[in-house]
Formats: sequence, C-alpha cells, structure tokens
Amino acid sequence: MTDHQGFLSGKSVLITGASSGIGAAAAKVFAREGAAVVLTARRGERLEALCEEIRGSGGDAAFVVGDMRVEDDARRAVECAVERHGRLDAAFNNAGIGWDQEPMHLMKDDAYDAIMDTNVRGVWNVMRHELAAMVESGTGGSVVNNSSVAGMQAIPAAAPYVASKHAVIGLTKAAAAEYAPHGIRVNTVAPGTTRSEIIAGWFERNPHIEPELHRLTPQARTAEPAEIAEAAAWLCSDRASFVTGAVLPVDGGFTMV
Repeated sequence: MTDHQGFLSGKSVLITGASSGIGAAAAKVFAREGAAVVLTARRGERLEALCEEIRGSGGDAAFVVGDMRVEDDARRAVECAVERHGRLDAAFNNAGIGWDQEPMHLMKDDAYDAIMDTNVRGVWNVMRHELAAMVESGTGGSVVNNSSVAGMQAIPAAAPYVASKHAVIGLTKAAAAEYAPHGIRVNTVAPGTTRSEIIAGWFERNPHIEPELHRLTPQARTAEPAEIAEAAAWLCSDRASFVTGAVLPVDGGFTMV
C-alpha cells in the first residue's frame, strides 16, 4: 500500500472481527506494512468494502464471512488464508463484544452466555485452527489475541466481560508455553478505552463515562483504533521475535495507576 518495504511484507495474516473498529483499522495497518490479509467477521458488506479499499491502495486482501463462535466458520477462515497463500504466518484474534454496566446480581444468564461465547469460545475456536496450520507448516508463526485492561484488573458492574478478558489472557499464556517449541509466539494486547463502534455507542448511552475514564487515564484521552492495531502488528512481526506469553497494555497508562 506504500512504496516502502513494510515490516510484515510477505506474511499471510488472518484478522477476525475485521468489519469495524480495531479489526478494520488492523486490516489497513497490516496491509500497509505488506501483509496479505484475510479478513473475517459477520458483516460481509463491510468486509467487501474494506477489501476493495485495501486492494485499491495496492494491498492484498480477501474476506470470509463467519462467526468465530461457530467452529466450522473459524476453520473456514483459517483454510482460506492457507489456500490463498500456502500457509498462515500470523493472526490477530480481535472479534469480541462489550457490555452495558450492570451489577452482577441483576445480570441475566444470557448476558454471561453471550459475552463468554463470543470473547472466549470465539478465540478458542479460531486459535486452535491457527495453531494447527502453523504447526503443520513447520515455519512457526505469531498469534495475537485482543484482551482488554479488564483482563488485567477489575472494572465494576462488568463481571462477565472482566471474566472473559481474563480468560483470553489465560488462553494466550497457555498456548505460548505449549507452542514455543514449534516456533510459534502467542501474545495479547490489552487496549484501554478505544473509540470503536461498540465503545462509541456505550459513550452515547452513558455520556458521563468518557470524562471519568479520561480522569483515570494519565494521557487523559480515548485511543483511536489504529493505535491498538499498530501494537498488534508489531507483536505479529519478526521485530517482536523474543516476545511470547506477554500482555501488552495499550491504554494511555490506565493500568499503571
């Protein structure tokens, strides 16, 4: 997408949850750095438009409509990358959902089920196929899972979300330890408040929250999706070759205070 040789040049990369927010930003960042990207999400029309934009800038992009909660969809997404490019070098597992704040004792079972199914089972489903493809290729690889600052500390009135993001970090560390002998690195980004579609809607419904989060964040602002995508791209690249099992906060200092 640019004349320079990007730091992901030649890499085959799968990005989940790529139709908006951090995932869509990641698609553009990874492609700009030379990756051949395969994008997956549930909204096909958005994926198609994003792929057209990337190709129009000289990038290599394809998409598979799918829901990572469905194991067959996860498998198909990985197979697409392998069939197009001969292997899967890296993956950014970004698909997830947020929450509306509510005390735990008032939450319904379906809130827990929806959050855990998307944020944990979705990562579990696709990561198993990604790891299998990387082991089979024998060339190693890099997986980056998207957690949250809620995976590092508690956030009030968000119990299932907090549990899901802690679980993503647990899956990441387990896989990092297990697959290091295969040359596969597995890491996590932990975004702070980021202006994604989900968060923008949350702010709209709860206008008092964004100023409060800024007060708790040393940089006193909300991140743009591309800032998270840049961190994920670095972790997926060979520049992070000695980094595995790590949780990288991209949060403006939120978790240090």
